[in-house]
Amino acid sequence: MHGGHYIGVLSGTSLDGLDIVLTTITNSGNVQQTDALNWPLPADLQQRCALLCTPGNNEIVHLGIADRQFALAVVAGIQELLNRNQLQAKDIQAIGSHGQTIRHHPELTPAFSMQLGCPHTIAALSGIDVVAQFRQKDIALGGEGAPLAPALHQQLFASRDRYRVIANIGGIANITALPPHQVADESAATKVIGFDSGPGNTLMDHWVQKHLHTPFDRNGEWAAQGTADSPLLAELLSDPYFHRQAPKSTGREYFTANWLAKALQRRSQIAPENVQATLLELTAHSLTDAIIQLEGLATQPEVEVYVCGGGAQNKQLLKRCQELTNASNLPAKMAWLTTEALGVHPDWVEGVLFAWLAWAHCAGKQINLSSVTGASRPAILGGYFPAN
Repeated sequence: MHGGHYIGVLSGTSLDGLDIVLTTITNSGNVQQTDALNWPLPADLQQRCALLCTPGNNEIVHLGIADRQFALAVVAGIQELLNRNQLQAKDIQAIGSHGQTIRHHPELTPAFSMQLGCPHTIAALSGIDVVAQFRQKDIALGGEGAPLAPALHQQLFASRDRYRVIANIGGIANITALPPHQVADESAATKVIGFDSGPGNTLMDHWVQKHLHTPFDRNGEWAAQGTADSPLLAELLSDPYFHRQAPKSTGREYFTANWLAKALQRRSQIAPENVQATLLELTAHSLTDAIIQLEGLATQPEVEVYVCGGGAQNKQLLKRCQELTNASNLPAKMAWLTTEALGVHPDWVEGVLFAWLAWAHCAGKQINLSSVTGASRPAILGGYFPAN
């Protein structure tokens, strides 16, 4: 008996706030989103998190402070969510807290992934048991530790008769392939396919913040005013990451402002709006190239792509993705929609993910991400941090 209310919490690579989602999950793992909110992160915490994504001075002190600060922000946001739903801590089975990734290095030996957000602090101050540190078991089993979302995508969105692709466009973009036969089997850990395709919003957000001092390019309107620079786009797409075979994962510590700056140094002066247009094309091309190459896609008469994450709000980006897949040699007709068509608002899919992973941990359910991350076997993900 592990059904009940679960809360999922995360902060994405954009550092624009906490996504906190309240769910009701049945004993068999069926999920219903009940409520959600975006809770702002204090400006000094955002700055610390951004600094910690790249090497710098006094890192251990910054890490220790940010770890506790982040946890305090989580507790405050959860209390607001409980208050507006007239719930108390005792009404919640567990919090699934992903935290804030500050370093993700599956390519190092040994590999590691590090997230902020002290789970002991969250549990002690919220009065709710916490499940956290979801990536570490996967890495211990030889996996990349990311992406984790494909497990939930299979649970929520798979169809018995339609080939579906879930495109999660956050700071980084990842895709999940859901062939018609891959409907989640509750009696066994079922194989699922997915990987990080490359940058999602992270570089576009950086560039618009630098030049227009706004958090993001609403609907891709600024990018639409520019013209993509073909030589720059070709150089960016020549990065070895895009040519690696899955399993693979990446983060903002790879696709950094410095990564972009080095490419720009090798080009003649490009107008800022043209750089933004090029960055949108980078995301669109790397994402659609990854989708087009999915195994078995070429034999499908029709494919449905459902987008979630902040990129689902970028109309220009989705328009370009649709155009690129239409121009491909695939015989499949490809429809681009958002996960709202499947009953989950695109902004809250990842919050639902960590609530569901908390349920899976409490229920003793193994998650099979071997085809996604390269882990050697299915495993119960996360560590348990009791409130008492």
